[in-house]
Amino acid sequence: MIPIRDLFESHLTVSDLDRSIHFYRDVLGLAEANIIRERRVAFLWIGAPGKAMLGLWETGSGPQRMTQHVAFKVEKDDVLASLNALRQAGITPLDFDSQPTDEPVVLCWMPAVAIYFHDPDGNLLEFLAMLPQAARPELGVVKWNSFVAQRH
Repeated sequence: MIPIRDLFESHLTVSDLDRSIHFYRDVLGLAEANIIRERRVAFLWIGAPGKAMLGLWETGSGPQRMTQHVAFKVEKDDVLASLNALRQAGITPLDFDSQPTDEPVVLCWMPAVAIYFHDPDGNLLEFLAMLPQAARPELGVVKWNSFVAQRH
């Protein structure tokens, strides 16, 4: 089988395409790749054009819809700085249990540092950075400061 090396694209359903374009392009800073208004779909580049893409598909206004999850790979220092950036944009940073938080969490089985938040449609988004330490799955998910304290 051909080895899979990375994720190229992911797609989310959204209730208001223009609101979601604003959120992902203007708030999160993704570059516009293509918007096809008659199909109610937008494509945005994640990072440099041609490296990774996010598709946004507008759905009907029915009361039942599925939310989805996308994790964006970022640098560790950017995860740590993201809490302030998210708050300044009016977005609540969340921990692994979807509770408001003042610090990222570490998924020790990977290990990776992460922070979660929602887009305007309730889709769960994540900024994630892999860490160089050895995996410690027995620790579960811990707060960043607890993880840092355990290393010293």
